[in-house]
Amino acid sequence: MIIDCHGHYTTTPDEHQSFRDAQLARLADPTLPEPSPAVISDEAIRRSIEDNQLRVLRERGSDMMIFSPKASAMAHHVTDPATAQAWARANNDLIHRVVMLFPDYFAAVCQLPQTPGGDLKSSIAELRRCVEELGFVGCNLNPDPSGGFWTSKPLTDEYWFPLYEAMVELDVPAMIHVSGSCNENFHALGAHYLNADTTAFMQFIEGDLFSRFPDLRFVIPHGGGAVPYHWGRYLGLAERLKRPPVIEHVMGNVFFDTCVYHQAGIDLLTRVIDLGNILFASEMLGAVPNVKDPETGQFWDDTKRYVDALNLSDGDTRRVFELNVRRVYPRLDAQLKAKGR
Repeated sequence: MIIDCHGHYTTTPDEHQSFRDAQLARLADPTLPEPSPAVISDEAIRRSIEDNQLRVLRERGSDMMIFSPKASAMAHHVTDPATAQAWARANNDLIHRVVMLFPDYFAAVCQLPQTPGGDLKSSIAELRRCVEELGFVGCNLNPDPSGGFWTSKPLTDEYWFPLYEAMVELDVPAMIHVSGSCNENFHALGAHYLNADTTAFMQFIEGDLFSRFPDLRFVIPHGGGAVPYHWGRYLGLAERLKRPPVIEHVMGNVFFDTCVYHQAGIDLLTRVIDLGNILFASEMLGAVPNVKDPETGQFWDDTKRYVDALNLSDGDTRRVFELNVRRVYPRLDAQLKAKGR
């Protein structure tokens, strides 16, 4: 079985964006009526998925995708808590409907209603609703709700602990994933995302998070940002800072995905990082949708073909494509086993 652990609903029906536009308009003009989430038919959702993510999933030979709201649209920089809660709930409810319509192909991961420096109570409540009531298998966690200005505490700070306690209790991982960039210095897809991946890893090295939460699990997407390419730097910094060895201190709880869009990058990732810490993913339709490498004529984000080209053993191939994902997302594993998969 081939499970893609990183996909986003980037193709939501237009009505959903109209709801968001109405939300933002009301923030600018409080005299406007409070909008309600869009009424979207099952048929509209089917069309948005069948012609896009599901089609590509089938064409590229994958069996299932862990699916979450569009990352760049989470927009955690919008400071109003009520707006953030309503937006997260509407996004998560749409993800749930996708899973109900296509239960064999998608599993759900939720957006949290974060705001810069905001209370995490609403995030914990939404996580519980999604996991306990709707059957979600994980969440996306934004380490920088400010959108590129990094006003939040490091991920190792006690500020985050109540959320971590809930994650451990529910036995769900978080994918580290920022949203859009509000800082003109950082292109969202080419800089901000990779900055956040790399920053989160360094924060884990500096802190002692996993001694307090030994069962906490994080997926750092986009191949771990700059980490695999600069692996020696991080091993050396851990020694310089008198931290425990990275393998023991961090890598029992942190996993990287394969959203690396060229063969040499995947080759490097699998040479540097233990295969037990690598989860297959493509992030389609995401950063480079429908864009082909002019040299090969293949889509950049067709990451399965890069993994296939590694010529791993059957056992190692299965670990990357399936078993590691099921281990990191045990609620997904339980759902699949209940269906005899």
